[in-house]
Amino acid sequence: MSIKYAILGFLTRESLTGYDLKKRFADSDVLYWSGSNNQIYRSLVALHDEGLVTRAIEHQDDAPPRKIYTITGVGRDALRDWVLTPPEPPEVRHHFLIQLAWADQVDAGELNALLDQYAEEVHIKLLMVQEQAHRSIEDFPPRTSREATLRRAVAERWEAIYAEELEWVRRLRQDL
Repeated sequence: MSIKYAILGFLTRESLTGYDLKKRFADSDVLYWSGSNNQIYRSLVALHDEGLVTRAIEHQDDAPPRKIYTITGVGRDALRDWVLTPPEPPEVRHHFLIQLAWADQVDAGELNALLDQYAEEVHIKLLMVQEQAHRSIEDFPPRTSREATLRRAVAERWEAIYAEELEWVRRLRQDL
């Protein structure tokens, strides 16, 4: 996924600064993106250069000026065009599966501790996704019933992924 489209998506709701966008990404497990904060700022400059966003500079007395970005009509069209591109299957990079491929190198107690640690991490992610979905509705009420359905579907899918992972760990323990 290109960070540019996620930024445009956030800007459909409200105008934001680069800092606001960094916070949105950092607070989101549902709309996951990994990368450097500099990518956000570089993308905002590119989006502005392409005419997909406007930038207003707000001067502050005790701080550097704030750059506030707003999506343009062209930006909305670009986001819509991207949404309509053929979907890609998810990329699966599962580091724990690579660890498990060689887990016969450790004793049963160490493997059990590793599984405990993994299950706890997954459980925490599940709780975070559930909490974030709840907060998201409060902080950013859906604008339409369709948006509410789509956001709920995304949150439910992430919850299902983590719940399925916990069930997989349970079955693995049983098989071992």
